Amino acid sequence: MSKVQQAMALLITTFHSYSEKEGDMYTLSKAELKELIQNELGELLGKANDKAAIDRIFSDLDVNKDNNVDFGEFVSLVCCLTQMCHEFFTSKK
Repeated sequence: MSKVQQAMALLITTFHSYSEKEGDMYTLSKAELKELIQNELGELLGKANDKAAIDRIFSDLDVNKDNNVDFGEFVSLVCCLTQMCHEFFTSKK
């Protein structure tokens, strides 16, 4: 399996390791998203203890306003963060 395919598989398995904790295994509740952010993205986004920040991230990600974050909505967060990191590390100073 290529490195990109490994990265894709890791995204999928990581998403589902959090999404299956409560209710629907195909979506993240706000609590599941908070735990995922704290554990998996904490170094990029801080430890996410700010309730208002989590609420804002959740609201922005929940495009269809079904009060859950599905895989596509989650991937948009990962893509945006990846782009920002790429720009940061490749920008000429």
